[in-house]
Amino acid sequence: MENSIYLALSRQMTLQTNMDIVANNVANMNTTGFRAQNVVFEEYISDPRYGDDPLSFAYDRGEYQKTDPGSQEQTNNPYNVALNGPGFMGIQGPTGETVYTRDGNFQRSIDGTLVTMAGFPVMGQGGPINIPDNSLELSIDERGVISNQDGELGQLMIVEFDNVQNLEAMGNNVYRSDDPSIPAENTMAAQGFLEGSNVKPVVEITRMIEILRDFQSTQKILQTEHDRLRSAIQALTQR
Repeated sequence: MENSIYLALSRQMTLQTNMDIVANNVANMNTTGFRAQNVVFEEYISDPRYGDDPLSFAYDRGEYQKTDPGSQEQTNNPYNVALNGPGFMGIQGPTGETVYTRDGNFQRSIDGTLVTMAGFPVMGQGGPINIPDNSLELSIDERGVISNQDGELGQLMIVEFDNVQNLEAMGNNVYRSDDPSIPAENTMAAQGFLEGSNVKPVVEITRMIEILRDFQSTQKILQTEHDRLRSAIQALTQR
Protein backbone atom coordinates (compact mmCIF):
# COMPACT_ATOMS: atom_id res chain seq x y z
CA MET A 1 0.00 0.00 0.00
CA GLU A 2 1.20 3.54 -0.79
CA ASN A 3 2.61 5.56 2.10
CA SER A 4 0.14 8.37 1.48
CA ILE A 5 -2.76 5.95 2.01
CA TYR A 6 -1.24 4.70 5.25
CA LEU A 7 -0.93 8.27 6.54
CA ALA A 8 -4.46 9.21 5.47
CA LEU A 9 -5.90 6.14 7.18
CA SER A 10 -3.95 7.01 10.34
CA ARG A 11 -5.48 10.47 10.24
CA GLN A 12 -9.01 9.12 9.78
CA MET A 13 -8.65 6.74 12.71
CA THR A 14 -7.65 9.56 15.07
CA LEU A 15 -10.46 11.75 13.74
CA GLN A 16 -12.93 8.94 14.44
CA THR A 17 -11.71 8.72 18.03
CA ASN A 18 -11.94 12.47 18.42
CA MET A 19 -15.49 12.48 17.04
CA ASP A 20 -16.51 9.77 19.54
CA ILE A 21 -15.17 11.88 22.42
CA VAL A 22 -16.91 15.04 21.23
CA ALA A 23 -20.18 13.17 20.68
CA ASN A 24 -19.98 11.80 24.23
CA ASN A 25 -19.39 15.33 25.56
CA VAL A 26 -22.44 16.64 23.72
CA ALA A 27 -24.56 13.73 24.97
CA ASN A 28 -23.58 14.58 28.57
CA MET A 29 -23.92 18.36 28.44
CA ASN A 30 -26.81 18.11 30.93
CA THR A 31 -25.30 15.34 33.10
CA THR A 32 -24.74 16.34 36.70
CA GLY A 33 -21.06 16.74 37.57
CA PHE A 34 -19.86 15.57 34.14
CA ARG A 35 -16.43 16.72 32.99
CA ALA A 36 -15.71 17.10 29.30
CA GLN A 37 -13.03 14.87 27.81
CA ASN A 38 -10.43 15.66 25.16
CA VAL A 39 -8.07 13.43 23.21
CA VAL A 40 -4.28 13.60 23.46
CA PHE A 41 -2.59 12.86 20.14
CA GLU A 42 1.03 11.91 19.63
CA GLU A 43 3.33 11.42 16.66
CA TYR A 44 4.49 7.91 15.88
CA ILE A 45 7.52 7.40 13.63
CA SER A 46 7.68 4.02 11.91
CA ASP A 47 10.90 2.05 12.43
CA PRO A 48 13.12 2.38 9.30
CA ARG A 49 15.31 -0.59 10.27
CA TYR A 50 13.06 -3.01 8.43
CA GLY A 51 13.48 -1.39 5.05
CA ASP A 52 10.53 0.99 5.26
CA ASP A 53 10.76 4.71 4.82
CA PRO A 54 10.31 6.52 8.15
CA LEU A 55 6.68 7.64 8.28
CA SER A 56 5.03 10.03 10.70
CA PHE A 57 1.68 8.70 11.92
CA ALA A 58 -0.80 10.23 14.37
CA TYR A 59 -2.34 8.11 17.10
CA ASP A 60 -4.52 8.81 20.09
CA ARG A 61 -2.35 8.45 23.17
CA GLY A 62 -5.14 8.92 25.71
CA GLU A 63 -7.69 11.34 27.11
CA TYR A 64 -7.68 14.18 29.57
CA GLN A 65 -10.55 15.88 31.35
CA LYS A 66 -11.37 19.54 31.64
CA THR A 67 -11.12 20.40 35.31
CA ASP A 68 -12.99 23.70 35.42
CA PRO A 69 -16.13 23.31 37.58
CA GLY A 70 -19.62 23.36 36.16
CA SER A 71 -22.19 25.89 37.31
CA GLN A 72 -24.15 25.05 40.46
CA GLU A 73 -27.93 24.93 40.68
CA GLN A 74 -29.81 25.18 43.96
CA THR A 75 -32.31 22.34 44.36
CA ASN A 76 -33.09 22.52 48.10
CA ASN A 77 -33.10 18.72 48.09
CA PRO A 78 -31.33 17.65 51.32
CA TYR A 79 -29.84 14.62 49.54
CA ASN A 80 -28.14 16.75 46.85
CA VAL A 81 -24.48 17.68 47.33
CA ALA A 82 -22.19 19.82 45.18
CA LEU A 83 -18.45 20.17 45.72
CA ASN A 84 -16.59 23.46 45.79
CA GLY A 85 -12.99 22.65 44.99
CA PRO A 86 -11.00 19.95 43.16
CA GLY A 87 -12.18 16.94 45.16
CA PHE A 88 -14.35 13.91 44.46
CA MET A 89 -16.79 11.86 46.52
CA GLY A 90 -16.13 8.17 47.06
CA ILE A 91 -18.78 5.61 46.12
CA GLN A 92 -18.82 1.83 45.97
CA GLY A 93 -18.46 0.61 42.40
CA PRO A 94 -20.11 -2.45 40.83
CA THR A 95 -17.13 -4.65 41.73
CA GLY A 96 -16.98 -3.44 45.32
CA GLU A 97 -13.98 -1.16 44.85
CA THR A 98 -14.12 2.51 45.79
CA VAL A 99 -14.59 4.78 42.79
CA TYR A 100 -15.11 8.52 42.60
CA THR A 101 -17.61 11.04 41.28
CA ARG A 102 -18.62 14.70 41.45
CA ASP A 103 -22.26 13.82 40.82
CA GLY A 104 -23.92 14.49 44.16
CA ASN A 105 -27.46 13.66 43.06
CA PHE A 106 -27.98 11.16 45.88
CA GLN A 107 -31.09 9.47 47.22
CA ARG A 108 -32.10 7.13 50.02
CA SER A 109 -32.67 3.53 48.96
CA ILE A 110 -35.41 1.27 50.33
CA ASP A 111 -33.04 -0.22 52.91
CA GLY A 112 -31.89 3.24 54.02
CA THR A 113 -28.52 3.27 52.23
CA LEU A 114 -27.48 6.57 50.68
CA VAL A 115 -26.94 5.80 46.97
CA THR A 116 -26.30 7.52 43.63
CA MET A 117 -28.97 7.68 40.94
CA ALA A 118 -27.28 4.62 39.39
CA GLY A 119 -27.73 2.72 42.68
CA PHE A 120 -24.09 2.77 43.86
CA PRO A 121 -23.73 3.14 47.66
CA VAL A 122 -22.18 6.40 48.78
CA MET A 123 -19.09 5.76 50.88
CA GLY A 124 -18.51 7.26 54.31
CA GLN A 125 -15.29 7.18 56.28
CA GLY A 126 -16.06 3.64 57.46
CA GLY A 127 -18.24 2.24 54.68
CA PRO A 128 -21.64 2.93 53.08
CA ILE A 129 -23.80 5.53 54.83
CA ASN A 130 -27.20 4.54 56.22
CA ILE A 131 -30.02 7.01 56.78
CA PRO A 132 -32.55 5.82 59.45
CA ASP A 133 -36.25 5.85 58.59
CA ASN A 134 -37.05 8.40 61.28
CA SER A 135 -34.47 10.93 60.07
CA LEU A 136 -35.68 14.51 60.23
CA GLU A 137 -33.85 17.74 59.57
CA LEU A 138 -31.13 15.98 57.59
CA SER A 139 -28.10 18.22 57.26
CA ILE A 140 -24.72 17.97 55.54
CA ASP A 141 -22.02 20.43 56.56
CA GLU A 142 -19.05 21.73 54.57
CA ARG A 143 -16.90 18.77 55.67
CA GLY A 144 -19.52 16.30 54.46
CA VAL A 145 -20.72 15.31 57.94
CA ILE A 146 -24.30 14.03 57.72
CA SER A 147 -26.57 14.54 60.74
CA ASN A 148 -30.19 14.21 61.71
CA GLN A 149 -32.11 15.17 64.85
CA ASP A 150 -30.31 12.45 66.83
CA GLY A 151 -26.77 13.42 65.86
CA GLU A 152 -24.12 12.42 63.31
CA LEU A 153 -24.85 9.56 60.90
CA GLY A 154 -21.58 9.54 59.01
CA GLN A 155 -19.27 11.61 56.87
CA LEU A 156 -19.01 11.66 53.08
CA MET A 157 -15.70 10.40 51.74
CA ILE A 158 -14.39 13.57 50.07
CA VAL A 159 -10.90 13.14 48.64
CA GLU A 160 -8.46 14.83 46.32
CA PHE A 161 -5.75 13.61 43.95
CA ASP A 162 -2.30 14.95 43.13
CA ASN A 163 -3.07 14.49 39.42
CA VAL A 164 -6.73 14.24 38.42
CA GLN A 165 -5.70 13.42 34.85
CA ASN A 166 -4.75 9.94 36.06
CA LEU A 167 -8.40 9.22 36.84
CA GLU A 168 -9.92 6.69 34.44
CA ALA A 169 -13.51 7.25 33.33
CA MET A 170 -15.63 4.12 33.84
CA GLY A 171 -19.02 5.35 32.61
CA ASN A 172 -22.01 6.29 34.78
CA ASN A 173 -20.10 9.48 35.60
CA VAL A 174 -17.60 7.70 37.87
CA TYR A 175 -13.83 7.38 37.82
CA ARG A 176 -11.26 4.98 39.20
CA SER A 177 -7.62 5.60 40.01
CA ASP A 178 -4.53 3.57 40.84
CA ASP A 179 -3.10 6.66 42.56
CA PRO A 180 -3.74 6.97 46.29
CA SER A 181 -6.37 9.49 47.30
CA ILE A 182 -5.66 12.09 49.95
CA PRO A 183 -8.12 13.66 52.42
CA ALA A 184 -9.68 16.80 51.01
CA GLU A 185 -8.12 20.05 52.17
CA ASN A 186 -9.36 22.43 49.49
CA THR A 187 -12.84 21.02 48.87
CA MET A 188 -16.09 21.81 50.68
CA ALA A 189 -19.55 20.29 50.33
CA ALA A 190 -22.67 22.34 49.65
CA GLN A 191 -25.99 20.71 50.60
CA GLY A 192 -29.01 21.38 48.42
CA PHE A 193 -26.97 22.14 45.29
CA LEU A 194 -25.94 20.18 42.19
CA GLU A 195 -22.96 20.86 39.97
CA GLY A 196 -23.80 20.96 36.28
CA SER A 197 -21.70 19.66 33.42
CA ASN A 198 -18.73 21.80 32.37
CA VAL A 199 -19.36 20.98 28.69
CA LYS A 200 -19.69 24.09 26.50
CA PRO A 201 -22.18 23.00 23.81
CA VAL A 202 -21.26 25.69 21.25
CA VAL A 203 -17.57 24.81 21.50
CA GLU A 204 -18.24 21.08 21.17
CA ILE A 205 -20.55 21.52 18.15
CA THR A 206 -17.89 23.71 16.50
CA ARG A 207 -15.29 21.00 17.13
CA MET A 208 -17.64 18.40 15.67
CA ILE A 209 -18.02 20.43 12.46
CA GLU A 210 -14.24 20.87 12.17
CA ILE A 211 -13.64 17.15 12.66
CA LEU A 212 -16.23 16.30 10.01
CA ARG A 213 -14.59 18.67 7.53
CA ASP A 214 -11.16 17.20 8.24
CA PHE A 215 -12.54 13.68 7.77
CA GLN A 216 -14.09 14.64 4.42
CA SER A 217 -10.85 16.27 3.33
CA THR A 218 -8.88 13.14 4.19
CA GLN A 219 -11.45 11.03 2.34
CA LYS A 220 -10.81 13.11 -0.78
CA ILE A 221 -7.09 12.43 -0.44
CA LEU A 222 -7.77 8.70 -0.26
CA GLN A 223 -10.03 8.86 -3.30
CA THR A 224 -7.43 10.84 -5.26
CA GLU A 225 -4.74 8.30 -4.41
CA HIS A 226 -7.06 5.45 -5.35
CA ASP A 227 -7.74 7.03 -8.75
CA ARG A 228 -4.04 7.66 -9.31
CA LEU A 229 -3.10 4.06 -8.56
CA ARG A 230 -5.90 2.71 -10.72
CA SER A 231 -4.77 4.88 -13.63
CA ALA A 232 -1.18 3.71 -13.19
CA ILE A 233 -2.21 0.05 -13.15
CA GLN A 234 -4.36 0.50 -16.24
CA ALA A 235 -1.53 2.22 -18.08
CA LEU A 236 0.93 -0.58 -17.22
CA THR A 237 -1.49 -3.36 -18.27
CA GLN A 238 -2.06 -1.71 -21.65
CA ARG A 239 1.61 -1.84 -22.59
